[in-house]
Amino acid sequence: MSVFNSTPVASDTCVTSATSTNIVSPTPGYTGRFAPSPTGPLHLGSLVAAMASYLDARAHQGRWLLRIEDLDFDRNVADADRHILNSLQRCGMHWDGDVSWQSQRQPLYEQALKQLAAQVYPCACSRKEIADSRLRAGSTASQIYPGTCRTGLAPGKAPRAWRLRVPDGKAAVFQFEDRLLGAQTQDLASEVGDFVLKRADGFWAYQLAVVVDDAEQGISHVVRGADLLDSTARQCYLQQLLGLPRPAYLHVPVVTNADGEKLSKQTGALAFDRGDNDVLQEALLPAARFLGLQMSPAVRDLHIFWESATAAWAQYLARQPAQQPIQQPHLSLK
Repeated sequence: MSVFNSTPVASDTCVTSATSTNIVSPTPGYTGRFAPSPTGPLHLGSLVAAMASYLDARAHQGRWLLRIEDLDFDRNVADADRHILNSLQRCGMHWDGDVSWQSQRQPLYEQALKQLAAQVYPCACSRKEIADSRLRAGSTASQIYPGTCRTGLAPGKAPRAWRLRVPDGKAAVFQFEDRLLGAQTQDLASEVGDFVLKRADGFWAYQLAVVVDDAEQGISHVVRGADLLDSTARQCYLQQLLGLPRPAYLHVPVVTNADGEKLSKQTGALAFDRGDNDVLQEALLPAARFLGLQMSPAVRDLHIFWESATAAWAQYLARQPAQQPIQQPHLSLK
C-alpha cells in the first residue's frame, strides 16, 4: 500500500486538450512540460507532478509537452518510456506535438558546454574525497564541493567530471519567485559549490540538460515537485551564463510513503497503472485531492474529471498569493 503523506499545494494535472470552458484568461506563449525519467513505470508521486504541470497548462490554455529524460543510461529500464506514454494516455492526458528524448539531443548540450568553457574546469575528486575534504574543514555538509580542483588537477590525477565555477560574494546569491511558495533565495557558493555539468563517462548532468532543453523547447512555465526546488538557483545561473530566458517556476509537494520518505522507485513505489485497474478512482482522484483540489468522489468519466480538475486548479491559483499550502490528512491508496 502506498501512502499520500501530505502538505499538498497547488499543482496541475492531466486535462483533456478539448475542454470547452475558458478557465482563466489565455496566457500568450504558455508552454509547459512533463519530463519523466524512464527508470520504471510511473508511480503516484510521478502522477502528482504530471497532473500539476498538465492542469496548469490547460488552465492557462497553453501547450503541454512531454520529454523523456533518459540521459542516465545506467538507470534506464527497457520499454519504460513506452509504459509511461501508455499510462498517461490511459489517464486521458494528451500532450502537444511530438515526444522528445534527451538522448537524441546531446549535440545541444555539447554546444552549451563549449559556450561555458571559460567557467568550466576538470575535476578529479570522488564523492568520498569531497566528503573527506569537507569534514577536514570542519563542515558536515559533505555534498558541497570544496573547490579542490579549481586551480588545476593534482599530479597523476585524471578528470572524473567537468564542473561549473560558481561566483563568490553577492554574485552567488540567486533569487526567484515561486508561484506557490513565494520568494526563494540560495547562495550557490555556500550552499552548493561548483557543480557538475558532465561526467568523465560522458553522462550529462541534469542541471545543464534541463536548462538547454527548456530553452530550446520554449518552456515558459515549469511546474514540478518540490524535491527539485534546490536545483532552481543553479538553473537560473546557467540561464544567465547562456543568455537564456528564465521560466516561471511552481513547485508542488512531493508524495511520501508511510516512513516519510519521498515516494520513488528507490523506496519501493509501485506503478499506479496496473493495466486493468480503475486509474480514475485509485490514482487520479487521490492525486487531485493531494494537490488540494476539491473533487467529487462520484466522478466516473475521465473527460468530466479533467474539466472539473482544471476548474479546481484555476480556483486554487486564484486563492494565491496566500501561498499557504492546504493541510490534508494522509490518503491511503490500495
